[in-house]
Amino acid sequence: MNAITIHLPESVHGQARLLAETDETSIDNFIASAVSEKIAARRTAAWLKEQARRHGSREKLIEILNAVPDVPPAPPDTSAA
Repeated sequence: MNAITIHLPESVHGQARLLAETDETSIDNFIASAVSEKIAARRTAAWLKEQARRHGSREKLIEILNAVPDVPPAPPDTSAA
């Protein structure tokens, strides 16, 4: 395992510390988990873009959207957020 030094604004450090305590883990584990989540999100976004580039098209999207029935939304989708 590698060690790094990072500089966080006090507000970010305080929130990270509180969330780590809530999760009953160390701040090191909390930050490692947060970085891992960010990496996964970025890799997923890159994969989805590549899939869209390789397999998607505007024509396919329009075909799919045209197949959606033109009916009003069912509850609870009708309630305001």
